Amino acid sequence: MRLTLLFLVAVWTVPFFGQTGVPVQLRLSDAEALALKNHPQVLAAQNETSAQSQRIVETRAAYYPAVEGEMTGSVANIGARLGAGFLNVSSLFDRVGDGVLINQLISDFGRTSSLVSQSKLQAGAAEQNYQATRYDILLRLNQAYFGALRSQAVVKVAQETVSARQQVADQMGQLAQNKLRSQLEVSFADVTVSQAKLLLLRSQNLVQAAFAELTRALGAQQTATYQLAEEPMPPSPQADVEGLVQQALQNRPELAGTRLTRDAAYRFEDAERDLKRPTASFVGVAGYMPYIDQINRPRVTPNEYAGAAVNLEIPIFNGHLFTARREEAHYHAVESDQRVRDLEQSVARDVRTAWANAQTAYQGLAVTAEFLREATMALDLAHGRFDLGLSNIVELTQSQLNLTEAEIDNLSAKYDYQSEYAALQYAIGSLR
Repeated sequence: MRLTLLFLVAVWTVPFFGQTGVPVQLRLSDAEALALKNHPQVLAAQNETSAQSQRIVETRAAYYPAVEGEMTGSVANIGARLGAGFLNVSSLFDRVGDGVLINQLISDFGRTSSLVSQSKLQAGAAEQNYQATRYDILLRLNQAYFGALRSQAVVKVAQETVSARQQVADQMGQLAQNKLRSQLEVSFADVTVSQAKLLLLRSQNLVQAAFAELTRALGAQQTATYQLAEEPMPPSPQADVEGLVQQALQNRPELAGTRLTRDAAYRFEDAERDLKRPTASFVGVAGYMPYIDQINRPRVTPNEYAGAAVNLEIPIFNGHLFTARREEAHYHAVESDQRVRDLEQSVARDVRTAWANAQTAYQGLAVTAEFLREATMALDLAHGRFDLGLSNIVELTQSQLNLTEAEIDNLSAKYDYQSEYAALQYAIGSLR
């Protein structure tokens, strides 16, 4: 049985974490599904939602009768009565009895109703917070996914750069042996090769860091090597930022949860206000005493007993306790109003910031593409001049540096825009 369990665990984990040296193939949609299924923050928020839903049952239980079974056996000096502690004149005698106690709330003039409404609103707020947690994880995953793609692309650029510069360095070495170039130019070429190798090492390190971030976003512990699929470029950002702000104010789940929390605070204030109202309840008892030790004859205590009463409890004075509780609840409700306002302002700011970042990243696509074209053309011209002996190695290496920078900037612009667009969709509540 234990071996079977271990085998099933291994079968489940291999496709997710991957074997040593075997890349895990992932598309963005698959990664999102894995994150929403496995991330501990999502699971914690889901359990919090389930726990909060039970509060509704707890508060609504006051509408139903409370039934208790009782069994008592006592020994006492016959005929005595209680004399201290309470206003009680019950006789003491040896007995064994069992019975049932029923307590039913008749009316507390709205307090329980307000508490039930508060619990429902809090459960709704927990559900919205659960959705907000899901969207937070999706945003982190998108950013980690595109960050990993960017890091992998930079590694390819660095590898191509090392190869290209090594080719130039080898060429310079041959020319120097033939006395066609100076040793200084050979040194310049070797320096560019070393720079390219450093770029490769740093970019490979960035890939490992990006994979670690992606593993965290997936909700896993064991890191893996990922083979990520490219995603299509998103459209340009919407032109009307104020329309996006209004959309965010309607769609953001954390804002909806805060509003529900505010409404729950006001319902709790109503419940605390109702503490000053009377409470009417019904109490019923019934039972049987199979054994009664009585000295008096004939027996005056029957074996069966039953009784019922309606009790009306009216608060008169308790040191201003209820007043203070109601005022405390009122201040908390007003506080929640201000928290809603603060979050609305934060959401509006986040949307405008995300929109500006997305606009800048989108405009950068054309700029970096032009930069790459110009750098490629400049390197071709520099190579031609160098091969004709019209320029030195400094001009060629500078052109190589410009091309490497242009390639990295062009790749970064692509993945940065995808990441910024995801952040904008998150800000308006559409990343789902």
